[in-house]
Amino acid sequence: MDKRLYKMMDWARVEQIVYSEEDDPHGYLGAHKVTGGFMISCFIPGATKCSVIISQKEYKMDRMDDEGFFSVLIRSITKSRITYRFKVTKGKNTYITEDPYRFSSSIDSKTLKAFAAGISYDIYEYLGAHVKKKDGVSGVNFAVWAPNAVRVSVVGDFNDWDGRCHQMRRLGDSGVFELFIPGVVEGDIYKFELKLKGGMVIMKADPYGYYAQLRPETASRVYDIDKYEWHDEEFVRNRASFNAKDKPFSIYEIYLGSFKKPGDEREFLNYRELADEIIPYVLKMGYTHIELMPVMEHPYDESWGYQVIGMFAPTARYGTPDDFMYFMDKMHENNIGVILDWVPAHFPRDVQGLSNFDGTCLYEHADPRKGNHPDWGTLCFNYGRPEVSDYLISNALFWINKYHADGIRMDAVASMLYLDYGRQGREWIPNIYGGNENLEAEEMLRHLNSINSKMKTGALMIAEESTAWPKVTGDLSDDGLGFDYKWNMGWMNDLIGFIRLDPLYRSGHYGELTFSMIYAYSEKFILVFSHDEVVHGKASMLSKMPGDRDMKFANLRLAIAYMFTHPGKKLLFMGQDIGEWDEWNEKRSVEWDLLQYDDHIKFNTFVRKMLEFYRNTPALFELDNDVDGFEWINNISANETIIVFLRKDRAGNDLLVVCNFAGVDRTDYKIGVPFSGKYKEIFSTDDEQFGGNGHNNPRVKRSKEDECDTRPNSIRINVPALSVTVFSCTYFEPDELKYYHAPVKKRKRRKH
Repeated sequence: MDKRLYKMMDWARVEQIVYSEEDDPHGYLGAHKVTGGFMISCFIPGATKCSVIISQKEYKMDRMDDEGFFSVLIRSITKSRITYRFKVTKGKNTYITEDPYRFSSSIDSKTLKAFAAGISYDIYEYLGAHVKKKDGVSGVNFAVWAPNAVRVSVVGDFNDWDGRCHQMRRLGDSGVFELFIPGVVEGDIYKFELKLKGGMVIMKADPYGYYAQLRPETASRVYDIDKYEWHDEEFVRNRASFNAKDKPFSIYEIYLGSFKKPGDEREFLNYRELADEIIPYVLKMGYTHIELMPVMEHPYDESWGYQVIGMFAPTARYGTPDDFMYFMDKMHENNIGVILDWVPAHFPRDVQGLSNFDGTCLYEHADPRKGNHPDWGTLCFNYGRPEVSDYLISNALFWINKYHADGIRMDAVASMLYLDYGRQGREWIPNIYGGNENLEAEEMLRHLNSINSKMKTGALMIAEESTAWPKVTGDLSDDGLGFDYKWNMGWMNDLIGFIRLDPLYRSGHYGELTFSMIYAYSEKFILVFSHDEVVHGKASMLSKMPGDRDMKFANLRLAIAYMFTHPGKKLLFMGQDIGEWDEWNEKRSVEWDLLQYDDHIKFNTFVRKMLEFYRNTPALFELDNDVDGFEWINNISANETIIVFLRKDRAGNDLLVVCNFAGVDRTDYKIGVPFSGKYKEIFSTDDEQFGGNGHNNPRVKRSKEDECDTRPNSIRINVPALSVTVFSCTYFEPDELKYYHAPVKKRKRRKH
């Protein structure tokens, strides 16, 4: 052994490395300039021999520790930096390998400072696992945030899951550990091994991992997500216009795991197969967007993706990240927008995930009164910690930037905003002002919505917020949260509660029909019949309806037509548009076989025609968020359970909408009209092609000067039971006025 080398050894550091307690291995391993040459060290557990190869010259290394620590002192090299490799012998095998500890960091101090401040919106480009070349050497750069760990290593099949092999360096006081490992390739599985204070060793999946093993396996998988060639440039460029608030907006909500099941032994279709199945149906029906229940990696099928463990990884259930990019690409090529469900409200306790990540409550609150989610048995993010806020904000932007998502629908926002959500008495802690508002969650949401707006992604931010929290879609400059849309849970609950009643009892609940218009312009709303309404014993939408089979279909046509004529954008869950009888179950496919039956065919035709009518009628969407787009004609006929209103567009075109929620037809029924003119029925849910009775108004109705509903002009129409009837409104031509504008004898106004 070289005596000078022996004296130069820092034996305390050697011991730290051998016992895997070193958080700065680069400070000692690798090549270090010393007086007269270089000292080169490596730790390769299990190696019996090792030498350094420099410019085809081999230098034998001294074994300084029986566990596999080697060093050599190479004199007479005057370069400031050298390139070298190791020749290693383990048992009967000898191989040549690169030294991970000769490569510099890929993360600069500016990025680390931004991350610590919560403003590194592309931190996913640095943390996680990234396939790259350094100094001409291919490998993977690994980085993870674990500030309270004593030591962090990368482990995987490539090092026999031995945490001693690839110990990572701590980057200053950032809490980030990093290491470039040559030779690791796409597809390799890995985890981070953390040694905690006290000596416990745990393994965690990568919080920023782009891909994961299929459950029940729990490791992350190296993946290069930047190699896919996109074809949707034009769609993405025009996304802001496509998503504009004055455009039609009809969403088809999908759970990919059960849209359609494969006809073989597999559990699921692949993302590519799903695209080929979904696109023709969505185009045939005429939806403008689809919304996917969470595609992020999750361990438990029955959570439907709402207990996410891999926030940056599309679930391996349906294929690879490239497969999901293909899915998104094909949607855009067919002019279909894609909204992704996103879950920043909570995360599961699974040991491979974020919980107690570095031996401390890193991502969650330590105090269970803030950190536990009582309703779901999960954990709540600590939104006030900048690195956690950055994790969430960058993740939402990641799905927009990397997977071209056209919108993010945030799940369970109410549970984020209220400190006492699901908690009683002393189970929660008030904020600094003594209130129940989660000020840190508010700030995180505003921050995200502000950045998305400033980046001009054109992607929408949609809140599922189930309370009356003010200004959810209000401007950030006006103390709003800055969302583009909010799900209208109040409208949905009121309407479902109302329409489930036997028509005989609806008149006493008439206010539930009209109440939504009192607050309709307080937010920018999406009206929803989502998956939440057809699970856990709630019954399918069709089964909720009262009456016999025909009456159930009539009621459901009425409910959906009322949705499409009411101000607000629209969402239907898969299966609802074919009239499923069974409530949704993630283990089965949509019941497509129902489309062999006449009443289901007709109902599906109704939804398709309703979507077409909606999409081609600006009065039904152009002024959704403008009070000038809606006007009541009659909202006081509780006894008849009829409402009448106008929808309007910018060009001055009016639609007259008559909704009869009673179980009886009304003939020769007088309604007020907005002006003297002609009124033509252009859509009716009672049409025979939809399964109705055809009690329609085949002829144009010409108004008369006969006061009704406080209007000087009126018409008399047939109003079918359980129906929505829509009329176009046009003024008389000058030469028609002398025939149809003459005064008529006033009649006593009929009570209705």
